[in-house]
Amino acid sequence: MDLGIAGKTALVCASSKGLGLGCAEALAEAGVNLIMNARSAGPLDQAAEDLRNRFDVDVTTVAVDITSEDGRDKVLQAAGSVDILVNNAGGPPPGLWSDWDRDDFIKALDANMLTPIALMKAVLPAMMDQGWGRVVNITSQSVKAPVPVLGLSNSARAGLTGYVAGTARQVAEKGVTINNLLPGIHATDRADALDKGVADAQGISMDQARQQRFATIPAHRYGTRQEFGAACAFLCSQHAGFIVAQNILLDGGAVNATL
Repeated sequence: MDLGIAGKTALVCASSKGLGLGCAEALAEAGVNLIMNARSAGPLDQAAEDLRNRFDVDVTTVAVDITSEDGRDKVLQAAGSVDILVNNAGGPPPGLWSDWDRDDFIKALDANMLTPIALMKAVLPAMMDQGWGRVVNITSQSVKAPVPVLGLSNSARAGLTGYVAGTARQVAEKGVTINNLLPGIHATDRADALDKGVADAQGISMDQARQQRFATIPAHRYGTRQEFGAACAFLCSQHAGFIVAQNILLDGGAVNATL
């Protein structure tokens, strides 16, 4: 399917690896020029060069912490006017409710709620002026089914979801859509970290920890970054203009819910 977005420009945050890279890869395959961001220059530049060579698109890299005000300013200055924004940032660490204090919550909110809101506020006016734009926020399945050990993530991402629910409906008439993708467990570094925590806590191997988690997913596997990226690219396409303020699960059926 021709997504109809060749030649457009996308800012994809935290895109040197994992789900962010999956989104950048799928957009590049659709002919979209990219501004890619991550903290570490080496992996980011390597990923960018691979996409340039494979898809013949322009790729600009900005190695900064997107959750900092200075980092956001540098990325936005390098990006200029963008047609597509993919918000993404690593999730806060797991733990128990008794582990977290106010500073932990502020840090989680800064990374997973306030940063995407700031980026949306920066790019939405130009999108509205041109009568077309796409924003996709990578959140989590925990928005629909909270994960007890991910209370910081549950809280921050639920806050972002509430913001999007109202904002998306205010900008839709200008041809701008905002939607959220809610990943379950995908084969990324985040999954490895969570599995290692289980393995260490239970004194089992990483493979045993993965098999335990597979058993909780009807698909009996983890998702791939390529599957996730394809879903993101479709939401950014010309065909998705009537999809507004939705929270779309990509979890292999793990969240047991009718709606």
